[in-house]
Amino acid sequence: MFLRVALLVLMKDFAIEAKSLEIIATTLFFAASCILIFSFAFVKEGAPIENAAAGILWIAIAFSGTLALGRTFERERYSETLRALLLAPAPRPAIYVGKLLGMLCVMSAAEALLVPMVALMFQATLFSRLFLLLALLVTGTIGFAAVGTLFAAMLVRTRTRDIMLPILLYPVTIPVMIAGVQGTSALLQSPPDEAMALMWLAIVTSFDVVFVTFSLWMFEPLMTE
Repeated sequence: MFLRVALLVLMKDFAIEAKSLEIIATTLFFAASCILIFSFAFVKEGAPIENAAAGILWIAIAFSGTLALGRTFERERYSETLRALLLAPAPRPAIYVGKLLGMLCVMSAAEALLVPMVALMFQATLFSRLFLLLALLVTGTIGFAAVGTLFAAMLVRTRTRDIMLPILLYPVTIPVMIAGVQGTSALLQSPPDEAMALMWLAIVTSFDVVFVTFSLWMFEPLMTE
């Protein structure tokens, strides 16, 4: 029942997005714009600033993820879909998992665009240790989206939701962002420091466990309030 409800929520979001392409198009355009702006600022005479690629990649992920979170739950507010989901005879945590899976899909699409752009614009060897990079991206995205989905759902009825979301989200997810940046920087060293990258991967994984557990526990009481 739990997995069925989560998949139904994911399929509902996917079907709506497949018709409009509103969120994915906005997110991809914003992500690409971030990288282009950073490239104009940090690439001089064809040579990028040293060690800038990792930070720029994760900044673009955070900004585009925040935009996607806001747009996703803005749509739920207009049509009162979230209220209908909460009234349905379904486990509340399963609704949260379905929304989280949808956010992970959107952010993964953005990252599929961002990683090649950063590698090209900043001459970064992001594909030299592709498995470790993917592990860092997956775990970092889960940690960011887990907290972001909870906060975005909690703030969906507030007037200042666009302001409050980043104010609440970024301080909590700073450890995940730091771990992602440091792990990616370790992979971009010459030679790549795999031991350091694995250490940061373990750290961000531990944050994921805490964030997902806390979000599953808090989603129902927060939405009830």
